[in-house]
Order: sequence, then structure tokens, then C-alpha cells
Amino acid sequence: MSSLDIAASPPIRCDETVQIALLLAFAGGYIDAYTWIIHGVMANAQTANLVLLWVYATVGEWERALHFVPPIAAFMVGVVIAAWLRRSTGDRASAISTLVEIVLLVAVGILHNRLPDLAGTLGISFVAAMQTTIFTKVEGVAYSSVMITGNLRQAIEGLFAVVSGQLGSFRRPGIFAALCVAFGAGAAVGAYATKSIPDLALGLPVVALLIALLRCEIRSTEERT
Repeated sequence: MSSLDIAASPPIRCDETVQIALLLAFAGGYIDAYTWIIHGVMANAQTANLVLLWVYATVGEWERALHFVPPIAAFMVGVVIAAWLRRSTGDRASAISTLVEIVLLVAVGILHNRLPDLAGTLGISFVAAMQTTIFTKVEGVAYSSVMITGNLRQAIEGLFAVVSGQLGSFRRPGIFAALCVAFGAGAAVGAYATKSIPDLALGLPVVALLIALLRCEIRSTEERT
């Protein structure tokens, strides 16, 4: 069965709702723009970091090549910690990881002028890793909140499926198209804010993550009562 097929399932988990996915995609695009402008690396797109590492290493520019090693290493550690958190805390993993992300982004934002580039890069790449590891589905279908390649493929594939009569609703491709737009909007806002108010720039993704956390907590409370 294609991943585009909507399977019958229980009520959608809070951390898999479209609203939460859009907030996370906005934050993902935002912090990628921030780290590129401030630190010259990608927080989310480790493919780009790895390519640039080998491009510079191949021509013998080792100092520039090694610049891309810390975010890759921090991302790897973040994935391991998130996987452990998911195994240890179950359904609470999404809330706990979001809280950790908020705390780390606030810390990096407050200490922005005092932290070396390396520390800021490590913290933000760690945040991106936790987000992409914990939040993996929207309405039961795999997606990414920190890059758009897979989401763009899903949007185009889904649109083709509707047009060719294989799928009856535009909802699924519409969701993935919206995720691409949200990521792009986050990158645009992040670039503008980072250049305009660099000391306060990380406040906006913190707000987006805080809204996502509160929405999930409120819904969880309502479901328990």
C-alpha cells in the first residue's frame, strides 16, 4: 500500500496533527536560515554539511572542511538521545523533547554574544536532530519537519495520484505542499530576523515550539478528563 493511502486508524495523535507539523516545519526552516547566516553551516541539512566537508577536504582546505564536522556530530548525538528518550518515555517523548528544544534555543539565544560559533552550532544541530527523530509522522504518514525533499516528493506524487484517479482527495498532497510552504516561510522570516535582530532572532522558533507544546498538553489534558 502506498504511503499516500489513508488507512483507517484511531484518532490522530496530537504530535501528528497538521497544525503541529506546520509549526515544526516553520521552526525547522527558521533555524536552518539562522545557522547558515550566523555560523555558515546547516542545522538540519546534514547532506549539505557532508558534501561541503568533502568538497573542501578534497582540495586540501582542511580548516574549512572541519568546520562542518561539529554540526554533523551534534546531529548524530541528538538522534541517539531522542531515540533513547522515545524508548524510555513513550507517548511523553514529544512533549519532553520539545521542552528540551525550547530550553536549548533559549540558552543559545541568551548567550549568543558570548558563545563561540562552535557552541551555538552544536546546540542548534542537536535541537534539529531531536525534532526530526521524535516528530516523524503527520496524520500517520512519514514526513520531515527539518527539510523539504521528501515532503515535496509526497506533494507531487499525491497530486499526480489525484489527477490520474488513484487517489480521490487533494488533502494529502495539500498537507505536504503546505509543509513545504511553511518551511520556506520559516527560512524567509528567519533570514530577515537574523539579519535585523540577531540577538533576539531565536525568539520566534521558541514561540512556535512553545505553541506546539501547549497545544499538545491542552489536548492531552482534555482527553484525560
